[in-house]
Order: sequence, then structure tokens, then C-alpha cells
Amino acid sequence: MSTWTPEHLHLSGEAKRSALGPTSVGPDRYALPVASDHSRHIGPNLSDEGINVAHVDMDAFFASVEVARDPSLRGKPVIVAGLGPRGVVAAASYEAREYGVHSALPTAIARRRCPHGVFMTPTTSYGEVSRQIMAIFREYTPHVQPISVDEAFLDLAGARRLIGSPVEIARSIRERVRAEHGITCTVGIASTKFMAKLASEASKPDGLGVVAKATELEFLHRLPVRAVWGIGEKTAEKLTRLGLRTVGDLARLDVDSLASSVGTASAEHLYALSRNIDPRPVRPERVEKSISNETTFGHDAPDASVWGPVLLELSRKVASRARAAGWAGRGVTVKIRFGDFRTITRSRMLAAHTDVGREIYEAAREMADAAATAPVRLIGVKLDHLVEAAAVGRQVALGEPEHGWRDIEAVMDKATAKFGKGAVRSAGRLARGDSRVDTRDPGNPAR
Repeated sequence: MSTWTPEHLHLSGEAKRSALGPTSVGPDRYALPVASDHSRHIGPNLSDEGINVAHVDMDAFFASVEVARDPSLRGKPVIVAGLGPRGVVAAASYEAREYGVHSALPTAIARRRCPHGVFMTPTTSYGEVSRQIMAIFREYTPHVQPISVDEAFLDLAGARRLIGSPVEIARSIRERVRAEHGITCTVGIASTKFMAKLASEASKPDGLGVVAKATELEFLHRLPVRAVWGIGEKTAEKLTRLGLRTVGDLARLDVDSLASSVGTASAEHLYALSRNIDPRPVRPERVEKSISNETTFGHDAPDASVWGPVLLELSRKVASRARAAGWAGRGVTVKIRFGDFRTITRSRMLAAHTDVGREIYEAAREMADAAATAPVRLIGVKLDHLVEAAAVGRQVALGEPEHGWRDIEAVMDKATAKFGKGAVRSAGRLARGDSRVDTRDPGNPAR
């Protein structure tokens, strides 16, 4: 079997120039050596049979849209971020990334790292550009699953018979996105969603990465453990100290051994992905906008000692529904209605997507503490900016308090499924009695 090395992800200068052509899209990259004409087709030892899943990811999307709109920004460190005291970076151009600026970084730190950067606030135009790009994808296949505003999975099995090979389709998509919108995208093609996303990540920016089915485990097992969705930086450090440096090392563990390192809730997930076991189909369905729960008290709650435990329970319910649907969210909103029926909302973007109730609660509680200046009649919490949880990864942060919360909430999910709603309640609620008269899930279960 051929040996994979990172060098095989790049073309020679001559092949690269051939691949660029008149559209100037970036090079194709393959997980294993191929024939000399590999800029145009998969070589004889890399059959494209069974690799029908594509992951398309815009390159620094928000920043790229700004540059396309104002070409004078080209080559400059463009940073799209919230500019308030709690603002975070939404996107950074590759020029800005050279200074250590990346998404989810607090804006204040980004300014220190890149003081000469061009800082811009997000605009609503990104959504319209996203819709137009997704429409391009749907011209090739109806099986398009957006997982965020700037990335999507495509099932190209049917399109293969009508249009051409997945590689040919990917090249065409990349050329059209560049020609019609002035921005670049990277495409990964493989047999599963997990592997397709790895292929695109390995090929950024402005690339096309292909992992043949026959060589996917060789490619996967040579990657560092950090490449697996769900392994955060702290977990990767802990696993490395245990001698588990590559995904192949991880794949040699059984579930029980893995659980001792990452916790029960994550062990089966990581065990499967380390073997590229990912049966999730591409689901051409609408990305849900938000998940919310709210409660009206029978008597106005005078202070946080009453409404605080209720807010925690609501946050857990929202997180449970998110996990059941396979979503994770980054936006948290708390809703408060006072005794005089005045209603206010406060919102915040988290540093990373989450499906953990405790993390949702902590953000909501901080906002509610500042906003609840009078007795509370109604309180609610909403999780939005939803994406597919498996696509963004669940960061297992060993040694931090939240490491245990996901396991605890997973047990609560199972208890609720077995014994019904109300089987698990917070100790605070049980101690003082239930003061609610109405608990509602506004709108649809995940509207």
C-alpha cells in the first residue's frame, strides 16, 4: 500500500499551473500519489467508486464577501467582528490569520495581535450571498444540506450519472462560485461526511481534496487526534500524554478504554469516527432557526433564588432538544417579562457552538442577572445560529468543569426517554416546590 505524506496534498508547479486554467481556481489535492496527469483525473490506483459525498466550504466567507465588494481590501488583513466590549471575531482573511487572528477570538485580543487590521462589523448581505451560492449547488443536485451560512454537504451519487464524476462537478462548482461571486471555496470529496470535511480542511484554501475509499483509513489514521470532531485542544493534550498521538492510536482502543479518557457520552462517538464509521446521510432539509423554551410563574419570581433554577432547567431542555435533533448553537437569548408585562430580551454569541445546557445557562444567567431589575413574571431562553453538531465538533475539554456536564446531561436524556418528562428535575426546584403555572415551547419544537 502506498504511504501517505502531507506532501502528496500538493501539486508540482507545472501540474498546478495546468490545474488552474483560465478560471484560476486552486489546485486539486489527493490523499495518495496518483498518475502524472492527476490534475485532471484520479489515477489508476485511486478509483472514485463510492466517494459521492462532497463538503463545500467557503474560504474566510464573511471577509471574502467584503473583499469582493471592495477590491481595495484585497491583500489586507480583513477582520469581520463584533466591535463591542464583548465582541468576537466572526471571520478573518488569511492575511489576518498570519497574525494569529481567527474566528471566536475576542475582538480586543484581535486588535492587539493585528492593530493594522481592517475591522468591519458583520452585515446582512452574507445571508443573500449564501442563498445564491446554495442555489448554485442545487443546480447540480437536490441533495444539498447546508450546515451553516458558509458550508454544505452535497450527495453527488445521482449527479454522477447525469452530469459527471464528483471531481468534475466539484471543479465546476468552484469555478462558478469564483466567477459569479468573486470568492473562493474549497471542496472535499470522500465516502462519508466526516471524511469529506477532513478532505476539505486538508485542502484549504481554494483547493479540491479527494480521499479514495480504498485509502481512507490510511489517510485518517495518520492524522493527529485533534483532527477528529469532538476532540478539543485540552483533550488532545491529555491523549498525547497517554501516548495517543494519531487517529490510528485512537482507533486501537476499545470503547471502555476510550471512555476512561473522554467520558462515556463521547466514547462511542469518537470510537466510530476513528474508524470512519459515519452513517449520516446528506439530508436536504432546512436548517432550523432556533430552539427555545419559556416559563410563566404562578406568582412573580422576586429574585434569582426563584427564577435562577428555572432558567437552568429551561436551558437543559433546550440543550436536550438540540442534542436530540443533532444541532449545536452559538447564539443565546434570554427573555424576561416583568409583572407589569414589560418584556425585554438580551442576546450573546458564545465563543463556540454548544449543545450543553450548563453552557447555555451560564450565558443566559449572566445576562438575566444584569437585566432582571424587578420581579419576573416570565423567563425564557433560546439557542440559535444552529449548525449540525457533528460538523462543528463537540469540544471535550478534559480537566474543565464542563467536561462532566455533557455526561450528566446525556444520562438525564436517557432517563427522560425511559421514564418520561419530569423524571429528572433540578434539586432546587424539588426543594421549594413547583411555582410555575405554564411551561411552553413557543412555536414548533425547533423553529
